[in-house]
Amino acid sequence: MRISQRAERIEPFYVMEVAKAASKLAREVAHTDRPMIFLNIGEPDFTAPPLVQEAAARAVRSGATQYTQATGLDHLRERISGWYAQRFGVDVPARRIVITAGASAALQLACLALIEAGDEMLLPDPSYPCNRHFVTAADGRAVLVPTTAAERFQLSAAKVEAAWTDRTRGVLLASPSNPTGTSIAPGELRRIHEVVSRRGGITMIDEIYLGLSYDDAFGQTALAIDDQVISINSFSKYFNMTGWRLGWLVVPDALVPAVERLAQNLFICASTVSQYAALACFEADSITEYERRRAEFKARRDWFIPQLDALGLRVPVMPDGAFYAWADCSSFAEKLGIAGSWDFAFEAMKQAHVAVTPGRDFGSAETGRFIRFSTASSMAHLEESVARLRAWAEAAVPA
Repeated sequence: MRISQRAERIEPFYVMEVAKAASKLAREVAHTDRPMIFLNIGEPDFTAPPLVQEAAARAVRSGATQYTQATGLDHLRERISGWYAQRFGVDVPARRIVITAGASAALQLACLALIEAGDEMLLPDPSYPCNRHFVTAADGRAVLVPTTAAERFQLSAAKVEAAWTDRTRGVLLASPSNPTGTSIAPGELRRIHEVVSRRGGITMIDEIYLGLSYDDAFGQTALAIDDQVISINSFSKYFNMTGWRLGWLVVPDALVPAVERLAQNLFICASTVSQYAALACFEADSITEYERRRAEFKARRDWFIPQLDALGLRVPVMPDGAFYAWADCSSFAEKLGIAGSWDFAFEAMKQAHVAVTPGRDFGSAETGRFIRFSTASSMAHLEESVARLRAWAEAAVPA
């Protein structure tokens, strides 16, 4: 069978390849005194809060399970609009909000609506691998621009200007970012958008971790800049609805009809039950619970990052959002005679029964030195993982 060149251009998602290996080993050690601890997948250990679960059950019982319009339930779009106003003080009209089957569908719709064959999009290196693959799937080309810790592993206006060519269509950013948990300073983001706009390009920004910001200096939506910024968001992270596959896209008014046509043909609509459930995300009791959970994620970060640094797994930039630690494992690995983060990840699984994600997925700008820890797991798991990594290092390199 002949496979399309488009499909062949998509690289494997190595996060999931590592996860498969971790799951296999986990089954082998499940009944030992050291079962596998999974710090490799970016999925909150919290599930949807009670009001959301109850709303889903009501939708099923009442038969509210048929198609919605392709842009989603009007009431849900209005609730999201209200959330932007209340939390960020930004006016985002409901008519510009399109409900999607997760942030993945939002990214696919945006890329298909805006990218022509041969167009190039600038992304930071490191960045979430699937974002560049959505560009590739639209027959575009993702251009990874190396970033540094001094730049918070984010693009700058100067780097966007320098990397821009006649083929550049725009930028695809993420703030806070996966894998680094770092955000773009609002002033720099405005300057990036000014460069892009002056060139007639598009600014797309993945804001799926925006609700999980821990620093007011960064926790602001790019939609505050102007109505031409395209924002991708999700109910998966802050709202703890990963498997419900629900997200949204905010686009300029002129783009709504094109996105709606694509959505009608590609997805018909997002899950109706998930949409009715998501209405309850914005109830006062739900927001109170989400904020409690956000504080817990922050507490995990505040404890875990110094522990990694003490182990020699240095985190060069304190994450200001999300639930990741982007750690340089080169010193730690060298002491153990391990070459690079890929081998380190598999040895950590075997020796410490701690699953982590090697940097390979996220780009090529020194990513071979880095591993990504997810702090979306419980504090107990984080504490145990640190103890195991310390014991592994001490056993391998006696004092």
